[in-house]
Amino acid sequence: MSGALEGLKVLDLATIVAAPLTATLLADYGAEVVKVELPGAGDGLRGFPPFKDGKGLWWKVANRGKRFITLDLRTPEGRDMLLGMLPEFDVLIENFRPGTLDRWGLDRETLWGTNARLVILRTTAFGQDGPYSHKPGFARIFEAMSGLTYMTGDPDRSPMHNGYPIGDAIGGLFGAVSVLTALLGRLRSGATEGEEIDLSLTEATYRLLDNQIIQYDQLGSSPERTGNRSHYSAPANVYATSDGQYVSLSGSTQATFKGNARAIGRADLLEDERFTTNAERFKHQILLDEMFAAWFAGHTLAEALSAFEREGGTLAPIYSAEQIVGDPQFQARDAVISVADEDFGSVRMQGVVPKFRNKPGSVRHPGRKAGTDNDTVYGEMLGLDAEALADLKARKII
Repeated sequence: MSGALEGLKVLDLATIVAAPLTATLLADYGAEVVKVELPGAGDGLRGFPPFKDGKGLWWKVANRGKRFITLDLRTPEGRDMLLGMLPEFDVLIENFRPGTLDRWGLDRETLWGTNARLVILRTTAFGQDGPYSHKPGFARIFEAMSGLTYMTGDPDRSPMHNGYPIGDAIGGLFGAVSVLTALLGRLRSGATEGEEIDLSLTEATYRLLDNQIIQYDQLGSSPERTGNRSHYSAPANVYATSDGQYVSLSGSTQATFKGNARAIGRADLLEDERFTTNAERFKHQILLDEMFAAWFAGHTLAEALSAFEREGGTLAPIYSAEQIVGDPQFQARDAVISVADEDFGSVRMQGVVPKFRNKPGSVRHPGRKAGTDNDTVYGEMLGLDAEALADLKARKII
């Protein structure tokens, strides 16, 4: 193990994407994470595509670096085993509906009675209270009710979701930040009590949309769909090149607009009062779009990238996964790494983000089979021998 969080121990009771991502990020940074799954069923993400030879590939990245045990927390014996291990851990992560752990005899008072310094992260769709607190949640629910979906898509068509459950990813990041904040606060204050964190994934998603609430509050309007045009700068759009590729143009400052204008041979635009500030350009974004779209339509991707690099413009090719893997920038920074895998020999996936100079994190292994580490974890933490483990397995406790 390596990383700044080496020595931190995390118990991951969560399923699917958001809360498990929190635990995975902590594992990337060096924490020891033990993931608990229901015997037989396992985490539902194991059944999500894409698949190779019947094995889920997403699972291998989303739960990398963890140790895997099975345990039925719904049973009295499973509950007692969890409590027996709990003093070994610093953090517990769960995403059950509010009150679920309480019904299983694992309420906050019981958890803190066993480990007073435990940081408990509770991740749900809407939070631990309020009229929606007991509703189920998935990324599309968070995205829909956060305002994100409303403002995504073309203005003359229905709202659109991203092709990836970005609401889950946002929640996972907030979870990691909140856990580390709680741990740092405890360290700095010298406090001996634990912390309970109430993370609403819907609130996490809408928190990142900084301007929408204040815009409604002060102007009485909501950010509307603008397609690939920016909500705040111009020109900014997706354009097609003559060889059937796509590029994304950005640049809200006057300095970047100068580079963009010169790249398309239109230095004259810099003297036009309609384009001398971002605010003025935004008023005339359709006109600018037409100019830039026409230029890109007459040039190949290579020609466009060359021109914008030469003039200091702000242009990027729109990449597929294949292009990411082949890009020299990603290669130079080991942004895509190969990890030894029990099923496929090795698999490529994203490296640890961000990079630490003195205590870099690492990916110890991809996600593994449910219960892979039952023998070692229960042996280390509860002192159970092979006979006891076989009995627990036969009775489907593990």
